[in-house]
Amino acid sequence: MTRLVRGADGRMWTVRGELEWGRRPATAEDFEHDVSGGHGPGIVMMFLVIILGLVWVFRMPEDVVVPAWVVLALLMIFLFFPARWALRRPWKLVAETGDGTPEAPVEKWVGTVRGMFTVRSEVAKVARDIQRDTMPSFDGPLHPVE
Repeated sequence: MTRLVRGADGRMWTVRGELEWGRRPATAEDFEHDVSGGHGPGIVMMFLVIILGLVWVFRMPEDVVVPAWVVLALLMIFLFFPARWALRRPWKLVAETGDGTPEAPVEKWVGTVRGMFTVRSEVAKVARDIQRDTMPSFDGPLHPVE
């Protein structure tokens, strides 16, 4: 998700959010939340859900009739944690401007936000801050980097 924003001083900023799949957290503050990064946990979760579902189906006696609501409830329980894991992945927010010339020096701000829905609202907030104050707010998740 990328958004172009014109600051109050006329500079064009690019604000973007990128899903983090790396092993290391994007910032030091987010270290305690990075229990298991990478693709491995997602693959393990999907494998466990499939195995548990197959065991449940094949171990059931033939004369047992299972109501549809029970199947739906169990499916929701099995899929809750993988869905939560996927929706709560960390996103790296980046706001940058300039092309490196003396008239337009490069300025880059980076931060981390957890969750797909939170990143949308943070990108909108950062865009409003840039339009109003010519730079992202120091109170938000973004911090300047060199």
